Amino acid sequence: MLKPTNPSGYFKAVSQVVSNQLNVGKQIAVLPKQTKSFAPPPNNSFIALSRALPNGNVTISVGPAVTSQVRWAHTDIQVPSWDNYRRDSTKKTDVKNAETEESRKNFTYLMAGALGVGSAYAAKSVVTHFVSSMSASADVLALAKIEVKLSDIPAGKSVTFKWRGKPLFIRHRTADEISAEQSVAVASLRDPQHDNERVQKPEWLVVLGVCTHLGCVPIANAGDFGGYYCPCHGSHYDASGRIRKGPAPLNLEVPHYEFPSDELLVVG
Repeated sequence: MLKPTNPSGYFKAVSQVVSNQLNVGKQIAVLPKQTKSFAPPPNNSFIALSRALPNGNVTISVGPAVTSQVRWAHTDIQVPSWDNYRRDSTKKTDVKNAETEESRKNFTYLMAGALGVGSAYAAKSVVTHFVSSMSASADVLALAKIEVKLSDIPAGKSVTFKWRGKPLFIRHRTADEISAEQSVAVASLRDPQHDNERVQKPEWLVVLGVCTHLGCVPIANAGDFGGYYCPCHGSHYDASGRIRKGPAPLNLEVPHYEFPSDELLVVG
């Protein structure tokens, strides 16, 4: 059906799609009186009809179910303007894109760098606070080091101290104990280690009182070798803290310590 803006100046045409062996519907033109008309094209397609129509804002609709249109004017389409979102250098139509490329890249690099620095600083702050929250408390840090007055420990005795929540054994060894431990064959030990490697001064032995089997606390001056004995599972240590018998796999741990003077021992 033709839909002209001024029906009195145009004709009406009807096109119907039919199956094979059927006559195509005839075109009927109704012309007003004293109106100049034109002959329709022999081809009844809507494209041929649209080409034959005079200039004007005319729309053609054809088909039994689907409407097809041919637009003769596009002045009614509203195109949005994006000038407010564009850079000033790209608004000029007489300037090539390559001429403003450097300035636009510099702005992009500056923004990316600023965001990268800000993100790195924020990540560092988060990690610092997270790590500091897992650090030791003030009361634990206060026990990070312990000072022991050596004159209070008689020869042949082992004294137990508390250091970082663990028992600390400090043993004042006699000359016989030193001679016996240094004469032990290292190859016969489960955890081979010479006595000189475990002490800084032969008369002083400093070890942690934690059994290397399951973490029990051994008993000083006990066992088959006169050192330490763990009653939980029967581990025997000698006077150098080395495992000699039982299920324990390793020697007693030797912590870091130093002698600031002949009468003072600092552990930690």
